[in-house]
Amino acid sequence: MPKVLSVNVARPRRNPDPRASSRLTGIDKLPTTGPVEVRAPGPMRGGLGSGLVGDTIGNRNLHGGDDQAVYAYAREDLDCWQTQLQREINDGMFGENLTTQGVDVTSALIGERWQVGSHGLLLEVCAPRTPCRTFAAFLSVNQWIKTFTQAGKPGAYLRVIEPGTLHAGDRIRITHRPDHDVTVALAFRAKMTAPELLPQLLVADALSTELKALARRRSPQAN
Repeated sequence: MPKVLSVNVARPRRNPDPRASSRLTGIDKLPTTGPVEVRAPGPMRGGLGSGLVGDTIGNRNLHGGDDQAVYAYAREDLDCWQTQLQREINDGMFGENLTTQGVDVTSALIGERWQVGSHGLLLEVCAPRTPCRTFAAFLSVNQWIKTFTQAGKPGAYLRVIEPGTLHAGDRIRITHRPDHDVTVALAFRAKMTAPELLPQLLVADALSTELKALARRRSPQAN
């Protein structure tokens, strides 16, 4: 049964990236035992940051906001990384808010909607995660951004359609799949390694504002 294996919130700490060491970061997330309120955080700049109450977004110029309200990563993919990196990868260690089980997050469609639990929460897949220097510094893996990109298992950002409450063990039900083939994996590939694919993303109405702008600039109609 697809479910939330753990709900993870930040343990704020100094950014491990030497270029940003004066700032706090929320990359270090730990499973929480209690319920967590989830709501739309508003814009990236000037909003509430994370969609999870009590979570921390360190750099609100690049992270957080409605299009990055909740970050989900599959436990199955963490297990693959655990084998590849030959180290223990705990839930939340990739900075994910939701560690899922039984959900193929990479193959999720942009615009796919997840009803999570029985407390009203409805989420919508809108973008893949982009690896950053803080992520690389936190894991302390040489050439991590390149390795993560080549693997093509980025996890998914979700926006909050209806607020609610999250609990570990909550069931995930996919209530809507849009009529297109734009997956999280395709959107990640288009953004990171194959920009010629960007125009194909425009059929996905739920695409994040950032990716829509990139795709429109690359579209033949824009030239």
